[in-house]
This record gives sequence, structure tokens and C-alpha cells, in this order.
Amino acid sequence: MCADRPRPEARRQTLPTDPVPVPAERSLPLRLTMDDSDSPADVIDALFLGRFANGEQPHAHSHSVDRVKSGASLLPPAASVVRSARDDDRTATLAEGDGWTLLVSRWNRGADVSVTATSDELARRVLGQAMDGAEDEPEPQPEHVTMGFWYVSPRRGPYRTTRQITAGTWQEVRPNYTAPVADAMDRLMKVTPDDIAGRLLLLHGPPGTGKTSALRTLARAWRDWCQVDCVLDPERLFNDVGYLMDIAIGEDEGAAKGRWRLLLLEDCDELIRGEAKHTAGQALSRLLNLTDGLLGQGRNVLVGVTTNEDLERLHPAVVRPGRCLARIEVGPLTRPEAVTWLGSEEGVGREGSTLAELFALRRGGAPASVPPQPDARDSGLYL
Repeated sequence: MCADRPRPEARRQTLPTDPVPVPAERSLPLRLTMDDSDSPADVIDALFLGRFANGEQPHAHSHSVDRVKSGASLLPPAASVVRSARDDDRTATLAEGDGWTLLVSRWNRGADVSVTATSDELARRVLGQAMDGAEDEPEPQPEHVTMGFWYVSPRRGPYRTTRQITAGTWQEVRPNYTAPVADAMDRLMKVTPDDIAGRLLLLHGPPGTGKTSALRTLARAWRDWCQVDCVLDPERLFNDVGYLMDIAIGEDEGAAKGRWRLLLLEDCDELIRGEAKHTAGQALSRLLNLTDGLLGQGRNVLVGVTTNEDLERLHPAVVRPGRCLARIEVGPLTRPEAVTWLGSEEGVGREGSTLAELFALRRGGAPASVPPQPDARDSGLYL
């Protein structure tokens, strides 16, 4: 009985043998189905994959670039173009060489470049030749700052909306200001929450000197720790207690805990001039209460005010020591500064020029005006 029992080796020989491996290029046959929805560029994409799919060129490398230099073909030396297609928003080029195939897909200023080759080293080299010197420097993008805008809506009451505004760096706009102003703004731009000793920021000076531009730049410089909101109807703010409380006390959704807020009030001449107590009622008192009174206690709120008034005409309570974080008189550029800014003496006033006047001169325009009329008394005419 024991002699008739098959040995283990014999039983193993009866098991089926392992299947013979199938090459990868044969396991996934390449089949193209085209219809009238396909474009010539789609055909080029499919043709490019053929040699990679069947294993003839099993190595691939790709690179994307956002900006291609003008005139760059993205084709390596000795490339032979076999297909090309162009439609409204894209061009596709299929090229080949000894042991490699290349596909270039371009749109606007960007491109995708892919190479298949018989070896990994060849694919890398051909891709490097195609991209050599073709990538352009990124176009500088204007910096944007999120700024809030408050106003009273007839249907919704006090309402805040936001928008992105463009603001340059302080170093970019610093030449727009006369030397004493630039020095003062240097210090203001570097302020941090630990440096805040007063809650009122006052910019005063003639129209067109760049007060609003300075505030936009300040919003950018402070954006890491301070949200800047512009009040579009400041004359109503301090005469409407409900509106004032919504802005000063209410927290904006999404605002980080402990984040400061700067409320901008532009052209508030009547509010802070010397006789404001009589003409604006309680408005001035409420402004001062917001900056360092009970209303502002426990709130990280700063108030920025711009005015065309001279310093001597401002209310003493507004400019008293300790109340202002900054009090900067923004004046025109001196004549030498204006000539340097403009690059020419033509049109520059004897005493200098404001920033608005210099921009008008640079554009080659001038504001519309009525020429001086002869005095009727001298002409003998009756009006």
C-alpha cells in the first residue's frame, strides 16, 4: 500500500504551471475612436501617445510654463514637425527626432511640453533643449488689498461691502511726497500694534497732494494686523448713534480675534475745524469718544481722517497731545522735487506742484477751464 502512494514530488508536478507574462504594451492595445466632436488637436494628442503606449518609446518627461518668451518655438534642434493644428485658443505641434517624439500645446502665453523617448536620459535631454531659454519672467502683478466700505442702505440699514483695491508698496510711492512728509510716513508705515499710543490718524493739506494714495499704501503696509474700512457717508456716521454703534462695536464676520480696524473718514473739514462744536452738534464729541473715550474702550479701533483744513483751523481737542497716532501735513512737492519727479521743468510751478498736477503734466493733459474774461466795466458793456 505504501509503495503505491505517489511521492510529494510527483504530486507537485501535476499542478498547473505559472502563466507566461504578457508584455505591458500588448496588455493594453491602442485603439482610437474619433467622431465629429474631435478636433485636429485631439488627433495630435492621440498620435503622440502611440509610441509610448506600444513600448517603442517607454520613457516620458513633461514641463509646464506659464509665460513663454515671444518667438520661442519650444522645438529642439533637428526637430521634424509631423503634425500641427491651431484653433481659437490653442495650438498643438507634434515633432520627432532620432528616438524621441515631442508634443507642444500652447495657449495664450503658456505651454505644456511633453517628450517620449527610448531612454530616460534622452527624454530629459530633449526636453531641456526644448525649454532652453524659452521661459519668460513672470509679469509683475499689482498687489491687492481687501478694503471694506460702509454706508447706510435705504433697505438694509448700515451695510458693509468689500472689494479688492490696488496699492503699491511704500518704497514705490515714496517719491510722490515731499521730504518731510516722506520721513513722517516712513515711521507710520512701520507701526505695529505694540506702537499704538493714540487712536486718531490725521492727514491734512491741500487737495491733490496724495492723502488718499497714502492711505491705500498704509492699508497694504498694515494688512497683516489691521483691517481698513472706508466710511462713505461720514457726515451721517456721527449723527446716527445706531450707525456708529454698528460700525464701532459690531465685529465683522471672519475678522480675527484681536485684529485692529482702521476707519477712514475722508474730507471731514466741517467735523474737525475749530468751530465744529457749534456746526456739527455732538458729532465731534462722538468722534473723540470713539478714539479715546468710553466708546472706544476695549475696542481695537483707529480712526483716520483726511481734511483740506490748515492745522491752525483744526479744533484743539482733535490735535491735543496723546490723541493722535500721527498728524501729518501733506503738502505739494517743492520745485526741485517736482522737476525730479517729472523729469522736466515744463509746467512745474514756481513754488512746486501737487501730485495731481504732476500726473496731469505727465499725461500731457490739463483740466478744462474758462479763460479769463475782460472786465465789463473796462469794456463799457452792460450785463
